[in-house]
Amino acid sequence: MTTPASSASPTVSPPAAVETRKLRKSFGAFVVTDNVDFRLEQGARHALIGPNGAGKTTFVNLVSGALQPTSGAISLDGTDITSLTQAQRVKRGLVRTFQINQLFRKLSVLENVGLAITERDGLAGNVWRPAGRNRAALDEAYALLERVGLAADAMRSIEDLPYGRQRMTEIAVALGLKPNVLLLDEPAAGVPTGDVGLIIDLIEQLPAEIAVLLIEHDMAIVFRVAKRITVLTEGHVLIEGTPAEIARDPKVREVYLGERKTA
Repeated sequence: MTTPASSASPTVSPPAAVETRKLRKSFGAFVVTDNVDFRLEQGARHALIGPNGAGKTTFVNLVSGALQPTSGAISLDGTDITSLTQAQRVKRGLVRTFQINQLFRKLSVLENVGLAITERDGLAGNVWRPAGRNRAALDEAYALLERVGLAADAMRSIEDLPYGRQRMTEIAVALGLKPNVLLLDEPAAGVPTGDVGLIIDLIEQLPAEIAVLLIEHDMAIVFRVAKRITVLTEGHVLIEGTPAEIARDPKVREVYLGERKTA
């Protein structure tokens, strides 16, 4: 009797948290994003860097839905989201922060986070009224502020906060939306040097299951936080690799760090 040979089942890789394929954005003849293939793995800590004008913000705007691509495709957890609006992508767990914070400056830290939670749960209107309706949202918001080290500032208005803590609040608001993917667009922009460590600590403490794409000019932050780095230049991917690979690559030194070969 012949025993049939056993065959191992092929290993199926999980879908990327975010993947772009031949992503392109042009404004007339001006190409800003040039056929970018990119993959953000589940739970990744990935940085996107490049010189000014490289197309980083445009790429993030395309992924988040703020812009529609000229061609190409974007998927989230294996599902095509190219045609979805920014709000629809947020509902599916794709959340971003902005280079300039978008907080309600007259409202408190707790109100800003509470509003994000009520929006997430489909409860429009004032987070404080009616009194009992949003109590769960406020409790969740306060627990989140405790987790990220902002509980002491819960009742302070945004306009009264130091800028570093405003940026921390923006990340807390994003976390209130329960993201699976978090796009951080220059979270340390404008933050005083003494407060940058607070931002780094908060990013490092983000839940491991959230995939993070960090767009940042501060290379100290990039090399501390990221496990993988993609370099953009003139709208296309120059190179991708580990921080060590990126740091020693001569092309990166030339186009990003400003080094030039000497004759």
